[in-house]
Amino acid sequence: MHKIHMKQDYKPVAQPQRRLNPTMKEVVRKEVTKLLEVVMIYPISDSAWVSPVQVMPKKGGITVIYNEKNEVIPTRTVTGWRMCIDYRKLNQATRKDHYPLPFMDQMLERLAGQAYYCFLDGYSGYNQIVVDPEDQEMIAFTCPFGEFAYRKMPFGLCNALATFEHCMFAIFFDLVEQCIEIFMDDFSVFGSSFEVCHKNLNTVLKRCVDTNLVLNWEKGHFMVREGIVLGHKVSQKGIEVDPAKVDIISKLPPPISVKGIKSFLGHAGFYRRFIKDFSKIVKPLSNLLLKNNKFDFDNDCLQAFELLKSKLVLAPIITAPDWKIDFELMCDASDYVIGAALGQRKDKIFHVIHYASKVLNENQINYATTEKELLAIVYALEKFCSYLVGSKITVYTDHAAIKYLLTKVYSKPRLIRWILLLQEFDLEIKDKKGCENHVADHLSRLVNEQVTSQEEEILEEFPDEKLFAMSERPWFADMANYKAAGVIPEEYNW
Repeated sequence: MHKIHMKQDYKPVAQPQRRLNPTMKEVVRKEVTKLLEVVMIYPISDSAWVSPVQVMPKKGGITVIYNEKNEVIPTRTVTGWRMCIDYRKLNQATRKDHYPLPFMDQMLERLAGQAYYCFLDGYSGYNQIVVDPEDQEMIAFTCPFGEFAYRKMPFGLCNALATFEHCMFAIFFDLVEQCIEIFMDDFSVFGSSFEVCHKNLNTVLKRCVDTNLVLNWEKGHFMVREGIVLGHKVSQKGIEVDPAKVDIISKLPPPISVKGIKSFLGHAGFYRRFIKDFSKIVKPLSNLLLKNNKFDFDNDCLQAFELLKSKLVLAPIITAPDWKIDFELMCDASDYVIGAALGQRKDKIFHVIHYASKVLNENQINYATTEKELLAIVYALEKFCSYLVGSKITVYTDHAAIKYLLTKVYSKPRLIRWILLLQEFDLEIKDKKGCENHVADHLSRLVNEQVTSQEEEILEEFPDEKLFAMSERPWFADMANYKAAGVIPEEYNW
């Protein structure tokens, strides 16, 4: 049951209806008639809180069309109109419910690797939850056909999502993460085999019957090997980008405004965990968003735009973490970007779990090379902290001086803070070449052992950051030794 808790010192607001044209009025009339027929609303005339009706377009996904000049432009299609209630005044006076929502990436990782799936959809999920009778008059709305109040929870209330998630987890509390994942009104049932998935589906459906939870069978998919969940494709192989969404992005023309840049980066950034060096690739585009920068979509921006689209089309399959296996971090740093790849090694093959990258700020760009490499490790540990806490970690870096830097007694305060952070993890730092040798076969190792000293990596700093002492024998050394100790040089003895 949905309960509305009000803040103190808020007075009720009864707003007037808004003017609608005949087309929009017909949309409202049909919706009000439908809600009255299913007894979801009822007439009311004495409510202290009244909110107005607003008609909004139903927009489909982003697509591309050709204009009069035969140019490709991105757009969103309008598939219809929907009646909405403007509850902004009521929401301002409502105490917020901070019920936690599940993390999308963790849900996808739990779903990945399963053999069979069943995808279910709640039928008007919000409208299945009853509103407390004492609060029903507070969600009253006005339209050209009168004033009405909801018996069931409508869209637009600030705490509606939290209430719905709370109800779903209360119903499936013992099944979540075991055989089902829930995000809003989308239910994903899974199993390691056909029989297990079928058994889990029966358990979930029985729970729906017992709690009168209605599903939309037209949107259901049963006993499938893969499916689209939250914009990602999950299967036994792992997690992939949604081919339909990537296909649309790959057809987008170069943006011609700051708004177009923001839209493109927003769509591409949704899949940034699949793209290595994402921040480095998009830097020319991100520079166009800086304040007081002139919009100049030059050749560098065009190359970054096309490269990012090609990276999305060729995005790898991300695997889910195996919590019984140690984690590995591949870290690297360039002049203005640091990046990391989190993964695990199975059958001597490194499987990527997550890519991450970050553009350095003005101060960090001035760091020494060793400091940037260490900063990349610190960034990776903070970024993937939820994966790495309590696990064995092997960090690979191509800068051998870092291992010595961690053992220094006297360091900069910044380095000391980073070293203290690293001590919170059970990690081992190795040279990246050692990683390559580890996965190579026996013949490759024999060849690598014959590498000459000229091919070894040159250190950019002295190990102890001090100049080596250099001496030259003074011309008067022999005379001084003879006068002080009576020592005669050997070459003068006869």
